[in-house]
Amino acid sequence: MEDVLIVGIIFFAIVAIVKIVSENALRRKMIDRGGADASIDRILLTHPELSNLSSLKWGLVLVGIGLAAVISQWLPYYWSDESMIGLMFVLAGAGMLLYYPFAQRRIKRLQAEEKTKHPTA
Repeated sequence: MEDVLIVGIIFFAIVAIVKIVSENALRRKMIDRGGADASIDRILLTHPELSNLSSLKWGLVLVGIGLAAVISQWLPYYWSDESMIGLMFVLAGAGMLLYYPFAQRRIKRLQAEEKTKHPTA
């Protein structure tokens, strides 16, 4: 069980690092080439709330996975290892589904703020 957890942590850490590096490279290329319009540049460069939303998403996913691990420890006789892994995926997915409407409202609010600050953009 511990081996699976260690491998999972290493895998997700590698994926997160690759994602961050590739997004930053893409963002720099878009800004350097002028491929992004001014409103996208402002949103990408001036809103730390967007990174907070990413933290919220992964926090919800990790809480779901942790909750599944706790539930499987409380009911060790009723849950097999396969059931626990399935429960982890279900609760991680539920965390993502909870995140989506909150993120959509926050992004719409940020876009509305941008329109009021820069009505000609």
